Amino acid sequence: MERSAPRVLVVDDEDAILTFAAHVLEPVGYEVVGASDGTDALRLVDSQGPFDLFVIDMMMPTMSGDELARRLHQRDPDTMILYFTGYSHRVFTARPVLRETEVVVEKPVSVTAFRDAVSLLLFGHTRGPSAGRSPT
Repeated sequence: MERSAPRVLVVDDEDAILTFAAHVLEPVGYEVVGASDGTDALRLVDSQGPFDLFVIDMMMPTMSGDELARRLHQRDPDTMILYFTGYSHRVFTARPVLRETEVVVEKPVSVTAFRDAVSLLLFGHTRGPSAGRSPT
Protein backbone atom coordinates (compact mmCIF):
# COMPACT_ATOMS: atom_id res chain seq x y z
CA MET A 1 0.00 0.00 0.00
CA GLU A 2 1.46 3.35 -1.04
CA ARG A 3 1.68 6.16 1.50
CA SER A 4 0.12 9.48 0.72
CA ALA A 5 2.41 12.38 -0.13
CA PRO A 6 4.03 14.08 2.87
CA ARG A 7 2.16 17.32 3.62
CA VAL A 8 4.21 20.48 3.97
CA LEU A 9 2.78 23.79 5.17
CA VAL A 10 4.92 26.69 3.98
CA VAL A 11 4.40 29.88 5.98
CA ASP A 12 5.84 33.05 4.45
CA ASP A 13 4.51 36.53 3.75
CA GLU A 14 6.28 36.60 0.35
CA ASP A 15 4.30 35.01 -2.48
CA ALA A 16 7.55 34.27 -4.35
CA ILE A 17 8.70 31.98 -1.52
CA LEU A 18 5.38 30.13 -1.45
CA THR A 19 5.61 29.62 -5.22
CA PHE A 20 9.28 28.55 -4.99
CA ALA A 21 8.51 25.92 -2.34
CA ALA A 22 5.62 24.47 -4.33
CA HIS A 23 7.63 24.36 -7.58
CA VAL A 24 10.56 22.69 -5.83
CA LEU A 25 8.73 20.17 -3.63
CA GLU A 26 5.59 19.10 -5.53
CA PRO A 27 7.42 17.52 -8.52
CA VAL A 28 9.34 15.20 -6.17
CA GLY A 29 6.32 13.93 -4.25
CA TYR A 30 5.28 16.43 -1.57
CA GLU A 31 1.88 18.06 -1.11
CA VAL A 32 2.49 21.76 -0.46
CA VAL A 33 0.04 24.15 1.16
CA GLY A 34 0.85 27.85 1.62
CA ALA A 35 0.00 30.31 4.38
CA SER A 36 0.76 34.04 4.36
CA ASP A 37 1.30 34.39 8.12
CA GLY A 38 1.13 32.59 11.45
CA THR A 39 -2.56 33.24 11.99
CA ASP A 40 -3.37 31.80 8.57
CA ALA A 41 -1.12 28.81 9.32
CA LEU A 42 -2.90 28.00 12.58
CA ARG A 43 -6.26 28.27 10.82
CA LEU A 44 -5.05 25.82 8.15
CA VAL A 45 -3.75 23.40 10.79
CA ASP A 46 -7.16 23.44 12.44
CA SER A 47 -9.07 23.00 9.18
CA GLN A 48 -6.70 20.89 7.03
CA GLY A 49 -4.21 19.26 9.42
CA PRO A 50 -2.21 17.26 10.06
CA PHE A 51 0.99 18.38 8.32
CA ASP A 52 4.26 16.44 8.31
CA LEU A 53 6.48 19.52 8.14
CA PHE A 54 6.24 23.27 8.58
CA VAL A 55 8.54 25.54 6.56
CA ILE A 56 8.43 28.85 8.44
CA ASP A 57 9.85 32.29 7.76
CA MET A 58 11.15 34.06 10.89
CA MET A 59 10.10 37.61 10.02
CA MET A 60 6.38 37.93 9.28
CA PRO A 61 3.68 40.44 10.20
CA THR A 62 1.39 39.72 13.17
CA MET A 63 3.35 36.70 14.45
CA SER A 64 7.05 35.80 14.25
CA GLY A 65 8.11 32.42 12.97
CA ASP A 66 9.45 31.54 16.41
CA GLU A 67 6.08 32.33 18.01
CA LEU A 68 4.30 30.18 15.43
CA ALA A 69 6.72 27.32 16.08
CA ARG A 70 6.16 27.65 19.83
CA ARG A 71 2.40 27.38 19.33
CA LEU A 72 2.77 24.40 17.01
CA HIS A 73 5.04 22.64 19.52
CA GLN A 74 2.45 23.25 22.26
CA ARG A 75 -0.02 21.29 20.14
CA ASP A 76 2.47 18.55 19.22
CA PRO A 77 5.98 18.46 20.73
CA ASP A 78 7.22 16.36 17.79
CA THR A 79 6.27 18.95 15.16
CA MET A 80 8.91 19.18 12.40
CA ILE A 81 9.97 22.77 11.68
CA LEU A 82 12.28 24.06 8.97
CA TYR A 83 13.01 27.74 9.56
CA PHE A 84 13.50 29.20 6.07
CA THR A 85 14.81 32.68 6.68
CA GLY A 86 17.19 35.43 5.74
CA TYR A 87 17.52 36.19 9.46
CA SER A 88 18.90 32.96 10.93
CA HIS A 89 20.59 34.90 13.74
CA ARG A 90 17.12 35.80 15.04
CA VAL A 91 16.25 32.14 15.43
CA PHE A 92 19.18 31.69 17.78
CA THR A 93 18.58 34.99 19.56
CA ALA A 94 15.08 33.86 20.42
CA ARG A 95 16.26 30.39 21.41
CA PRO A 96 19.97 29.45 21.48
CA VAL A 97 19.28 25.71 21.14
CA LEU A 98 17.01 24.15 18.51
CA ARG A 99 14.86 21.11 19.15
CA GLU A 100 15.77 17.82 17.46
CA THR A 101 12.80 18.40 15.16
CA GLU A 102 14.02 21.80 13.93
CA VAL A 103 16.54 23.00 11.36
CA VAL A 104 17.45 26.37 9.86
CA VAL A 105 18.00 27.02 6.15
CA GLU A 106 19.26 30.44 5.13
CA LYS A 107 17.62 32.29 2.21
CA PRO A 108 18.53 32.31 -0.61
CA VAL A 109 18.99 28.59 -1.14
CA SER A 110 19.42 26.33 -4.17
CA VAL A 111 16.68 23.94 -5.27
CA THR A 112 18.83 20.95 -4.32
CA ALA A 113 19.75 22.30 -0.90
CA PHE A 114 16.10 23.07 -0.11
CA ARG A 115 14.90 19.62 -1.20
CA ASP A 116 17.73 17.96 0.72
CA ALA A 117 16.93 19.88 3.93
CA VAL A 118 13.25 18.91 3.75
CA SER A 119 14.08 15.26 3.03
CA LEU A 120 16.73 15.04 5.76
CA LEU A 121 14.39 16.43 8.37
CA LEU A 122 11.48 14.18 7.40
CA PHE A 123 13.26 10.96 6.42
CA GLY A 124 16.88 11.14 7.57
CA HIS A 125 18.17 10.97 3.97
CA THR A 126 18.20 13.14 0.83
CA ARG A 127 16.30 10.79 -1.50
CA GLY A 128 12.89 12.33 -0.81
CA PRO A 129 9.51 10.76 -0.13
CA SER A 130 9.66 8.14 -2.89
CA ALA A 131 12.77 6.37 -1.52
CA GLY A 132 11.89 2.86 -0.53
CA ARG A 133 8.54 2.80 -2.31
CA SER A 134 7.94 -0.09 -4.60
CA PRO A 135 7.08 0.71 -8.23
CA THR A 136 3.36 0.75 -9.02
